[in-house]
Amino acid sequence: MTPPATLAALATAPTAGAVGILRLSGPASLEVGRLLAPGIPATPTPRHAYLASFVDAHGAVLDEGLFLYFRAPHSFTGEDVVELQAHGGPRLLRLLLARALAHPAVRPAGPGEFTRRAFLHGRIDLTRAEAVADLVAADSEAAVRAAAAGLAGALATRVRALEEPLRALHADLEGVLDFPEEAEGADADVEPRLAASRAEAEALLAEAGRGRLVRRGARVALYGPVNAGKSTLFNRLVGEARALVDEEPGTTRDVLEARLEWEGLGVTLLDTAGLREAPGRVEALGIARTREVLATVDLAVLVLPPGEYARAARRWEEDAGATPVLRVAGKCDVRAGGARSGESGDGALAVSGLTGEGVETLRAGMLSRLWGGGAPGAVALVSERHADALRRAAEALGRAGQALRVSTLEAVSGEVGLALEALGEVSGTHVSEALLDAIFQRFCIGK
Repeated sequence: MTPPATLAALATAPTAGAVGILRLSGPASLEVGRLLAPGIPATPTPRHAYLASFVDAHGAVLDEGLFLYFRAPHSFTGEDVVELQAHGGPRLLRLLLARALAHPAVRPAGPGEFTRRAFLHGRIDLTRAEAVADLVAADSEAAVRAAAAGLAGALATRVRALEEPLRALHADLEGVLDFPEEAEGADADVEPRLAASRAEAEALLAEAGRGRLVRRGARVALYGPVNAGKSTLFNRLVGEARALVDEEPGTTRDVLEARLEWEGLGVTLLDTAGLREAPGRVEALGIARTREVLATVDLAVLVLPPGEYARAARRWEEDAGATPVLRVAGKCDVRAGGARSGESGDGALAVSGLTGEGVETLRAGMLSRLWGGGAPGAVALVSERHADALRRAAEALGRAGQALRVSTLEAVSGEVGLALEALGEVSGTHVSEALLDAIFQRFCIGK
């Protein structure tokens, strides 16, 4: 049997930096590594950092750095792995990579191929493999913490807690079908076992929306009629004067964006053009964009000026369509009347972008509406792919429950088998090469 190719790739970004890493994985890793660093012993101590000189094909020294050897199966990929840690000059690193690729047993690694080999060699399951890519791509504290939890096995543990009882149930059902006399009574508690597994699948599926927020961050739009104080409030929330503010209605004519991080969650805040009945031509374009934005955000914050709240709220809410709306009474610093501080006349949150009154309460309210309780870092990072598989598993278990009442045990067992196949797409116990290609294609080269 032909041994697998040894992979080579730069594991650091192709830009100038303090350190650059060349990674090798496969049976020829040590041989090739010693060609680049000939001073290394023939049998180096695994997990020991050697100070080494890296040379070209003629023996001329190119750089001095660290040489590390990880012996199979005690490495990330489960294969022999060598890492050369050189200075981070892009041209230097390309020379070292070219020297490694000149060896006939070595080929360039594709996107995510090191992690793919770790999965194929049983070093990590598929949820942990995907968490590697999530950790690299994370751009907020919540995303980092959730991906780190996934890498530690948080999602894998929950999926395994679903798979194991279903496998036992499937075995019991198949036993009853194949050996009805010996397995008599093994199917007595099928209904509650199905119900418990379906409930757990649906509970995990319900976290898909929160996982989506953690991955890409939340999008929140401030909207409402002109001259409601949206831009002043936007500037206050952002912490700097990003939007022009003027007493003349219709100052904002385009959508302004600011990327923030609140309690670890990435938030893109948008200030939109004010809505009114008869705008000018340019302002009308801004209003059209406002309505487009409202259909794409996770939360719309309706800001209404003093005296207009109760009368206009329902009419303006219709512009948000299906997007959740948080009502705010703006410009509370100029609002007349005897309402308590922080509250409009009908109990809605009163805020002032000018003075900052109610702004922190508004921020907390926005996070609460987005998150629905809990903490961003505690979410199981369920992706759209996971959600689709979990949905199919829950549906199959629902059909199995119906079949238990109106059909045969063969039908029940078949549906449980389909649920296991769907869950296997999450854990990696039942996955096609095409699916693996699609998953690892989103990884960077060298990971």
